[in-house]
Amino acid sequence: MAATDKALAGLRQMIASGELGPGEKFPPEPELCDHLGVSRSSLREAARSLAALGVIESRHGSGTYVSALDPAEIISRFSLSVELIPLEGVLQLLEVRRVLEAHATAAAAARQDPSLGEQLGDILDRLEATTDAAEIQALDAEFHGAICTAGGNPTVTALTGVIRGRGGHYRIFEPGADFDAIKQASDRGHRAILAAITHRDPAAAATAASAHIAQTELWLRALRPDPQVLLPDVEKAAPASS
Repeated sequence: MAATDKALAGLRQMIASGELGPGEKFPPEPELCDHLGVSRSSLREAARSLAALGVIESRHGSGTYVSALDPAEIISRFSLSVELIPLEGVLQLLEVRRVLEAHATAAAAARQDPSLGEQLGDILDRLEATTDAAEIQALDAEFHGAICTAGGNPTVTALTGVIRGRGGHYRIFEPGADFDAIKQASDRGHRAILAAITHRDPAAAATAASAHIAQTELWLRALRPDPQVLLPDVEKAAPASS
C-alpha cells in the first residue's frame, strides 16, 4: 500500500469508527503521524483528499477538524465526479433519480403545504411560456428542487440535484424537429405532478414523478445528444435539468 493510501485509510478508519467524531479536532500532526505510521507529507496529502470530499476542514490558527459529516453536504461534492460520467452512466443514474424523486414527491404531497402548490404553479406558468433552452433548464431545476426540498430529506434533495446537474448537460430542449413534442410532453408531466401534490395524493404524486423522469430517459435514449461543455463551480453544484 502506498504511503498516502495508508494515511488515507488510517484517517478514514479513525473517523468511521468514531475515534474522531463530527466536529472533533485532530491530534497534533506528529502524534497523528506516529499513530498511523506515516510521514507528514503523506498525512497532509491524505488530509487534502478528505477535505475535497467535505469530510475534514482546516480552521486558520486553530487546526484540522472533522466536519459535521452532513450527508447532504458530502453528497453535493459528488458533482465533481458525476460531471465526468458519459451518457450511458447518466441513464443509470436517472433510474436512481426516478426512485428517489418519486419518494420525495410523495412526501411533499403528504406534507400538505398549501404554499407549495402556489409556488410550483408560478414556476410552471413561467416554464410553459418560454421556449428558451437555458430558461427551460433553470425553471425545470427550480421546479424539481422545490419539490425535493418540500419532501423534507436534505440528503435526497442533494443527491437528486447532483444527478439532475449532470443530466442537464445532455440538453433535450434545444431547437429542432422534436422540440415541440418534447416540450409539450414535459409540460404535461409537470402539470400531472402538480395536480397530485395539490390534491394531496402521495401515490399519484409518486406515479407522476416516476413517469415524468422515465419520459426524460426515453428522450435521452432516442436523441443521444452530445454533452454541453460547462465549467463547474467548485463552490456550487451546476444547475440541474429535467
